[in-house]
Amino acid sequence: MQSCESSGDSADDPLSRGLRRRGQPRVVVIGAGLAGLAAAKALLEQGFTDVTVLEASSRIGGRVQSVKLGHATFELGATWIHGSHGNPIYHLAEANGLLEETTDGERSVGRISLYSKNGVACYLTNRGCRVPKDVVEEFSDLYNEVYNLTQEFFRHGKPVNAESQNSVGVFTREEVRNRIRNDPDDPEATKRLKLAMIQQYLKVESCESSSHSMDEVSLSAFGEWTEIPGAHHIIPSGFMRVVELLAEGIPAHVIQLGKPVRCVHWDQASGCPRGPEIEPRGEGDHNHDAGEGSQGGEEPRGDRQDEDEQWPVVVECEDCEVIPADHVIVTVSLGVLKRQYTSFFRPSLPAEKVAAIHRLGIGTTDKIFLEFEEPFWGPECNSLQFVWEDEAESRTLTYPPELWYRKICGFDVLYPPERYGHVLSGWICGEEALVMEKCDDEAVAEICTEMLRQFTGNPNIPKPRRILRSAWGSNPYFRGSYSYTQVGSSGADVEKLAKPLPYTESSKTAQGSSSEQLPGHLLSSKCPEQSLEPNRGSIKPMQVLFSGEATHRKYYSTTHGALLSGQREAARLIEMYRDLFQQGT
Repeated sequence: MQSCESSGDSADDPLSRGLRRRGQPRVVVIGAGLAGLAAAKALLEQGFTDVTVLEASSRIGGRVQSVKLGHATFELGATWIHGSHGNPIYHLAEANGLLEETTDGERSVGRISLYSKNGVACYLTNRGCRVPKDVVEEFSDLYNEVYNLTQEFFRHGKPVNAESQNSVGVFTREEVRNRIRNDPDDPEATKRLKLAMIQQYLKVESCESSSHSMDEVSLSAFGEWTEIPGAHHIIPSGFMRVVELLAEGIPAHVIQLGKPVRCVHWDQASGCPRGPEIEPRGEGDHNHDAGEGSQGGEEPRGDRQDEDEQWPVVVECEDCEVIPADHVIVTVSLGVLKRQYTSFFRPSLPAEKVAAIHRLGIGTTDKIFLEFEEPFWGPECNSLQFVWEDEAESRTLTYPPELWYRKICGFDVLYPPERYGHVLSGWICGEEALVMEKCDDEAVAEICTEMLRQFTGNPNIPKPRRILRSAWGSNPYFRGSYSYTQVGSSGADVEKLAKPLPYTESSKTAQGSSSEQLPGHLLSSKCPEQSLEPNRGSIKPMQVLFSGEATHRKYYSTTHGALLSGQREAARLIEMYRDLFQQGT
């Protein structure tokens, strides 16, 4: 077994010393979603040749998943390009002729019923009655007025009073409730109906935020999220087309599918000496092939001549392969970090990064697509929204497991029918979405049909001919849909999550114990033998970088936030190695 030896010239800059020896830095990107692909693409375009993308699942795209059924493409994940002015996703799609505008004006008031810019939302009660149009309009105006107030606490530095519990849900519910009750013009029956509509709107808002409830979303941080101006768009051929466009610039051998990572061993300081007996890659390693990924006369990818060279980071895969690297860009979801951060990093993450992971929120928003032989809704209807009249006085959006279906806020009509057929898209979020994910298709289809019969007052609605649904919460590679600023968190936590390791300003105290080594199972006969004794005198910067939608302070929860975060982390490395590439090394 080889041991790491401390370098005798630690006074030299370890980064420069490594560059002189190897020429090309090795970068491993964990995750082939938008963030990971954007990072890899940017690095390759700037001359990096030793780049590997490890994707746990059998496909690229991450939380973008387009499914084709017949002639139509349905989005189980990302659906809309939110805003166009300066949105990199928009510009990529627009340049390739993929777009279709779905909303008019600068902002979508509905915020979720964006499939059609025609028609109206039909608000239906559990008694099978339609809420009058004028009541819907009055309530919508009132709700949106209060919704706009929730943005001001951050944007204008307004203090948050104790009664609001720093919660968007608590503040909105109480503010709207008080205004309805104090309206002298509405009869009691109308007030009661409007009070019940609060819960429906908050369910929609929870789906938008991907939170279990808006009661869990921070009021003081809510206005920090920034909406890009311009119309919302969909991509009729599928959002995966954007993913494929990004991947087109990445040689096929760079991306390894079905390659889950068990642990990132960072802060190895003097790193791990590499000798023939600990060669971490097998004969089938495509990263040794110069192929289409090489630039000019540069050395082949992964061709390392110095057996004593040392690596600051080692990526341990589930299949027991060990990949040494200079830098690792981690793009896994916040849901995965919450579940696995204690085992995913050795040594442990700094305390403030762990705290940020705990404070920030991520929930599950799922879609349920129902395809019918014929439409039972009118041509003017673009959505069916469910209002439970008995929830007028409710102060919670949590239901017992057997009533999970009450969290379904409604169904959008997919438009146009010439493209999609007669399909409704339902929305459900939070813990109830996780319960739904455990049910089989037959049970979900049956329950949704009964709800549609109840709310429309039409007992003759047939069961759908086909059902398709997402399951982001139970997927072990995601554990949720996207992030939000939870009560107790702020944009500062997003910045902490995004901060590269090690912390250069206080590396010795911020990194936790550096005496941790690769676990014993790596020393078995199946895995390469390695001993990673750290050398505190040669800490290398930016060993582990973090990207993904949850790391973008202004655009968290969006596809453009994910893409920009990947480009951001690539830019850090591009700047670090700028002199190397300018010299043509």
